[in-house]
Parts: sequence; structure tokens; C-alpha cells
Amino acid sequence: MNSSIAALPVCTLSCANETLTQRLPSSLELKQQLPLSPFLTEQVSAHRQAVRAILDGKDSRLLVIVGPCSIHDPESAMEYARNLKKLANEVRDQMLLVIRAYVEKPRTTIGWKGLAYDPRLDGSDDMAAGLTLSRELMREMLRLGLPVATEVLQPMAGGYFDDLLSWVAIGARTTESQIHREMASGLGIPVGFKNGTDGGVAIACDAMRSAAHPHRHFGVDSQGHPAIIQTQGNPDTHLVLRGGHRGPNYDRQSVAQVKDDLAKTKVATRIMVDCSHANSGKDPLRQPAVFNDVLEQRLQGDTSLIGMMLESHLFEGCQPLGPSMRYGVSVTDGCLGWNGTDQLLRDAAHRLREHHRNFAGK
Repeated sequence: MNSSIAALPVCTLSCANETLTQRLPSSLELKQQLPLSPFLTEQVSAHRQAVRAILDGKDSRLLVIVGPCSIHDPESAMEYARNLKKLANEVRDQMLLVIRAYVEKPRTTIGWKGLAYDPRLDGSDDMAAGLTLSRELMREMLRLGLPVATEVLQPMAGGYFDDLLSWVAIGARTTESQIHREMASGLGIPVGFKNGTDGGVAIACDAMRSAAHPHRHFGVDSQGHPAIIQTQGNPDTHLVLRGGHRGPNYDRQSVAQVKDDLAKTKVATRIMVDCSHANSGKDPLRQPAVFNDVLEQRLQGDTSLIGMMLESHLFEGCQPLGPSMRYGVSVTDGCLGWNGTDQLLRDAAHRLREHHRNFAGK
């Protein structure tokens, strides 16, 4: 991959506490230095359309957002991507697999904030290098032919990657944020809003209604200048159930209640289930049980369940940052290993094929 872009000169701001700042390249500059070819631009557009078709019920395939909780090592991330591309080709009749390329991570207090912030994993926080490395990595995944997904935590960072993405998550802690709702309304990308950390969906319903409308808001343009941003509204949003403080919310009773809540607020009943977080009790090895429960609900006719999300890496579990780390193991939330992921998705594709054959034979 290309070396990192040289940072612009360091300057000091005069204020009550002297603050050292470092200018970053604008999103336009980074996109010009790491551009998308016309072929890849068309590919991203086709991937977005494929996701929209699933959301709109025009494509009966299952949408699966799958990959590492966060990316910390480009080499293992690309090995995972190559594995996923091979699997995606083999199950594409039943599923659209989208790779998680999460380069920002929310922190409850402090901790490693992701590849875009600290690519060396050492607290040096070379964000210029992090943005460059993140864009390079996503572009390499696109070159494999994979649709790419990420969570946008810092709206300003989103502008460095928005042309690469086919699906975006807004997390449980930011779904309530007006800034994120405004940003989502201007993305020409399908967006999944997670339910709040309490497990309720009212905040996410409000977020989807807000994002569907046009907005004028403060922002930063592609050249890095403060600007008034005018958005058109985004009709391609949906709910992501991730459980909450009270426990899981993927079971039949919970899903039925969620559908009622969505209908009452006149929000489209299209639901993805995050098989991790509170839905798995934060145990990555319980993700397959959650996945299969939701799949069974779908096979029994619940077409509102349009997809699932899995946290998966080359090897299961997680590890702390340190001088000696295991290859292909998450440094944030624990993940399902590749072998388990591969078997889970192949089995699911087989069940879906059998279901469709049986349904066609009636």
C-alpha cells in the first residue's frame, strides 16, 4: 500500500490552554491522492443498489454485515477479506455479504479509538496516517469485489470514506445525536440506526424519521472549510437491534413489539439483528445461536427481518493491545473465528435454498 500522506505544518493556537494542533489533508485531497477508478465507482453504486433492493423487498436475499469488530492490522484484515470474498461468491444466491471495515471505535471512557485515530496502536495518534491507511484498506477490499461497511462515529472523518461505502452504521450511543441524523440525511448510502443502549427503539425511530427529511446544518465541505450543508434526506434507513441493558431483543416477542412500534411511528418495518453486543450477552461464541434463531423467524415468514450482523475475525476471542499480540485476533470486542463463521453462513445458505425449493414445490 502507499505510504502515509505527509501532514501539513504544525501550528499553535493561542487560547487559555496552549493547544498543539496539526492540520490534516482535506477529504478532497485524500480522495484525489487515493482515487476510485471509474470501474470501482460503478461497483460501489451497484452494491448500494443491491442493499437498497433488499431493504425495499425487491431482492429476497439475506443482508449480512460481517467482519472484525474493528480493524487493527491491515494484513489480517485483507486475509479475512479474501476468505470472505470466496464465501460470498458461493452463497450469493441467498445472501449479500458486506465486510465490516470499522476504523473508528466508540469508547465509554478512554481506550484505543481505532485505526483511523491510532494506526500504530501506540498512542501516537497519527491521524493523517490513519485516515490514509483506512482509505487504502477499504479500497483494496473493494478491488476484491466486496461491498464495504463501517460505523461513522466522527462525522468529519466520514467524508474521507463516503465514496467507498455501501452501508453505514450509526451506533447506539450516537443514534440520538442530531449531528449524526443530519449527516445520515445527506449520505447517498443505506444507513442502519442501532437501538439505544436501554434496548428501546423510540430513539432509533426518531433518528430514521429525522434522517428521511432534508436538513441545513453546520458542517465541513470537501476542501475542509466550514460550510452550510444542505441535504436531501435519506429514504434508505433501517433499524438494527443490538439488545440493551435489559437483555436481548431479537426473540420473536421482542421483534413483534418492535414491528408494532415501527408501524405506530410510520417507519418502514425493516429490521437487522446485531448478533453480538447485548444480544449475545457479549459472548462471541453465542452469536451463531442468535443468528440461527433470527434465521428461523425469517424462514417462518417474517420478511421484516432483512439481515444480520456478525463480529468475526480469523480467530475467535479478543486480546489486549501489547508488544506481543496474536495474529488475526480482535483487540476490541471478542469475535467469532473464521471457521465458525464460514460454517454458520454455509449452513444458513443451505437452509435458505431448501426453504425456497420446498416453497416453489408447493
